[in-house]
Parts: sequence; C-alpha cells; structure tokens
Amino acid sequence: MTRLMTGGEAIVSGLIANGVDTVFGLPGAQMYPLFDALAQNADSIRTVGARHEQACGYMAFGYGRSTGKVGVYSVVPGPGLLNTTAALATGWGCNTPMVCLTGQIPSAFIGRRRGHLHEIADQLGTLKSLVKWAERIERPADAPALVAEAFRQAQSGRPGPVALEMAWDTMASSEDVPEAQEAVLDKAPNPDPSVVAEAARLIRSARCPIIMTGSGAQHASAEITGLAELIGAPVAAFRGGRGVTDEAGPWGLSSYAAFRLYEQCDLVIGIGTRLEMPTMRWGNMMAVMTRLDGGRKLIRIDIDPQEMIRLEADAGIVADSADGVSALVAALAGHRAPDNWAAIEKARTDAAGAIRVVQPEMDYLDVIRGVLPPDGLLVEELCQAGFASYFGYPVRKPYTYVSTGFQGTLGYGFPTALGVKVAHPDKPVVSIIGDGGFLFGVQELATAVQYGIGLVTVVFNNEAYGNVRRDQEQRYGNRLIGADLVNPDFLALAKAFGLDGFRVSSPQELRPVLAAAVAKGVPALIEVKVARGSEAAPWPFIHPVKAY
Repeated sequence: MTRLMTGGEAIVSGLIANGVDTVFGLPGAQMYPLFDALAQNADSIRTVGARHEQACGYMAFGYGRSTGKVGVYSVVPGPGLLNTTAALATGWGCNTPMVCLTGQIPSAFIGRRRGHLHEIADQLGTLKSLVKWAERIERPADAPALVAEAFRQAQSGRPGPVALEMAWDTMASSEDVPEAQEAVLDKAPNPDPSVVAEAARLIRSARCPIIMTGSGAQHASAEITGLAELIGAPVAAFRGGRGVTDEAGPWGLSSYAAFRLYEQCDLVIGIGTRLEMPTMRWGNMMAVMTRLDGGRKLIRIDIDPQEMIRLEADAGIVADSADGVSALVAALAGHRAPDNWAAIEKARTDAAGAIRVVQPEMDYLDVIRGVLPPDGLLVEELCQAGFASYFGYPVRKPYTYVSTGFQGTLGYGFPTALGVKVAHPDKPVVSIIGDGGFLFGVQELATAVQYGIGLVTVVFNNEAYGNVRRDQEQRYGNRLIGADLVNPDFLALAKAFGLDGFRVSSPQELRPVLAAAVAKGVPALIEVKVARGSEAAPWPFIHPVKAY
C-alpha cells in the first residue's frame, strides 16, 4: 500500500510507527514540511519547542537518558544542527538512543559549495563523525525504510545517537510513499556457554568480588541485584550505572566506598561499563590500562564485542546485560558466597564518614536526597555539588540519576532536565547546576513556563567557575583569569520569566523551600548563595589515592 505524502509527512509517519510520543524542535525554513506534518499529527506526537537549538538536542538526550527510549529532536541544517552537536556528543558518550532529524540545502546544490542558506561543507560527513549512524533521505518514498533503520541503529547493540537529513526541496515534494515501518531490532548475541562457565569458575574461586555497572546495565537491575545477593558482592558505579542496585540498600555502594574495599578485591565483574573507576580514576588517569592491576581477575558482560579488546577480560561475555547475568546466575546454582559482610559494611561506614568534609556540598545533597522520593530524578551538572553527587548522593532506582558521562558537557544540565521532566511528568525532577553552567541555557526558563514543565532548578551561585578558580589558585600561583563571574539577580530573572523564584543561603533554608517547590509541581528556580571559594574540593573522593 502506498499513499501520496510529502517528505515531511513520510518522516512523521515513520515516527508514529516507531512509538514516538514527543519531538523536541525548533522550526525553520528547511523544516517547514516536517513541522507541518507534526502539527497535523498533534494528537499523536507532542512537539516541545525551545529558545535555542542546543536545548532541543539536550532535551532529547534527557528524555532518552532517563527512559531508555529514543529521544527525538529536529532543527534546521547548518548552524542549527551545529548548535546541537554537544548534545549528540553527550548522547554518544552516554550510549543514549537519540534520533536527530535535520534538513539540507536544495538537492541540486548539495556538494557544489555555492553558499546556499545554512550550507556547511559536508553536513552528512560531519554527522557521521559524531554519531553512531547517519544517512540522507533522497526521496519521500525512501523515508519509511530509512526512518526504521535509524531507530534500529539507535537501539540495537550498543545504543547511541543517529541522524537523518533531507534536502529542502525533497522534504516539500510529494510522491507515493509505502507504509511506515516499525524498526526490527537486532537480536542480542547469546552468551557463550563456555565463557559463562569460565566466569562462574572465577566467581566460585573469588574471595572478595565487586560488581561494577555502567549505562549498559540500567535495564538489568533485577538480574544484577539477584547476582549480588547470590555471590555476596557489592555493586558500585561511577556515573552511568548509578541506581542499578539501590545505593541505600544492602548491596549498593558509593564509588568511594568501593574504592575503600578495592584493595581486598580479587575479582571485578564489569557489567555494561568501561570500568572507568579502576582504570582511570583510582590510579594514573594518563596511563592506558589494557588489564586490571594487582593481579585481579576480570569478568566483563557487554553487548559490544570491541569492549573485550579495549580492556581485556579473563572471561568476556558478549551479550545483553540482563541475558549475560541471567546465564551467569544459572551457572552458579548452589554457589555458597564468601562472608564479606563485615568488610563491606566497614567500607560503607568509613566512606560515609570521610566524605562529610566536603562541605557545604554534602549537607545540600543530604537535603535534596531527603526531599526526593526514591524514584525522584536528579540531573547533575559540572558544579561543586554536581561533582560531589558522584559519591555523596545515594541513587535508589535505575534511570534516576542523569549525568554527561565522560563528555563533561558544561551547561547541559538545565535543558537536559527539562527533557527529563517532559518524559516523567508525574515524578519530581531536580536540576542542580552552578551559576556558570546555568547561563549557558538560561533562556530555556521561557520554555519551562510556556510548556508547563514543572522542573525545579537549584542554582548554586558562587559567582565563579568554581573548579577553574580553585585550580588557578592552587596550581597556577593564584593568577585568576576567566574564573570570576558577574551574575544577574536570579530572583528578578525568575520573576521576569514568570516562574516561582526563591533564594536561600543554607541547607536548613533549602529544605522547606525545595519540598514546597517539588510538591507544587510548577517550574521553579531556587538560588543557593554560596560564598566564592568556600566549597571544599570533592576531588580527593573522585580521584582517590591509596589510603588504607
């Protein structure tokens, strides 16, 4: 069956076939046919606008990162697309499924470098250098297959961002188009029984195993928690794998608590993770490690076979995390776990006491954790409280802690949190961000108000890029450059944008204000005044040195 459709209508038909309920977008001339198709299908897909293209990309990232579903956004080509590349890079770094839909100059001009509106030298090549997969839709009739392929690529194997472009004239032209297709995802490889058996043997021989999780483990929470209970191993993560096992429960540990236990560890089980902690954080981060140090054995479960080359494992199970762990549990029937409970609890207790020196960040994080329910979502940023949250904020549930992963994308947090809240309208979402990073996307306060996105944003205002300032003070003879900031009146700013605004200067003041804002469920901005240079450095607990 075919139907006469424009290129824009054909793309939107493909989105509907693949279960898309939200598109984040900013329309422009080359994208009019697609946005008109979105308007015609407003009963099926909600379109959320923005005041800067970067926010469209970040909101799609937040949507995908906090749900595991595909986040979709659309912007004009050239400068519009380029404004979203930090979000695409962040999605790539965090293995987040995203689909970018963009336009192109008229098809006859592509590659001629005549300087048509929004032309860049090689847009498709630029996209391919940033994302997992990218392609051009050459005619409307090709859209169903290519949209389905985009969703297959975004979700199969190691997830990631993908992109589709379509020329200005092609998107507006009409022809008979086949029915839209739902993506058929690649089947995950079955765990190799012989490798699973070797992994089980290593576990049976281990005295003190530790499980470490990453982004690829978020959907396998039940299986991993069951494995932890079976083998008596704590579960720890640095950023992407937070909340896979309840960090306030019996088996979840903070990253720093895991470090305190690591000297006793003789087996690491890495699940859906690059194992950044032991290979780049707990030693010389400049040194390339191809194997774990200290003679420790390593089991890896990862859907990406290349990971077994990047860091060698004694048993490398190439499989989906849930499937690999289930196979391992089955192979361990009758296993009697070593009794490491006292050591685990000592590491937990010692770490919890040690990190209290990170003030005032820890006291503020305690307040936020106390206000948010277990399934409340926190979006961290590259600010002092955000860094401290890596080890000082217990994450209770999967998908409830959103970070940039290794990209470290300053300014991503507030617009990303808007996308998180759109994806979770019935759950409280809090964005913590510094004054420097907040001003990267402050205009999106208008987006929050316009679309009724009930995000609570906590801005820690120390009138500086705090980390830069500390480094310049301590490592570069106090020669300050570009570190101190002059800020607007954040309360007046909140009022100008039409949202609730508050100012506090202590954790005690924050608690009732945050609780009331979360309960009210409307867009709110809370400024936390922090004296410049007063925050304790979190880095001793992020890059710890041997301290036993």
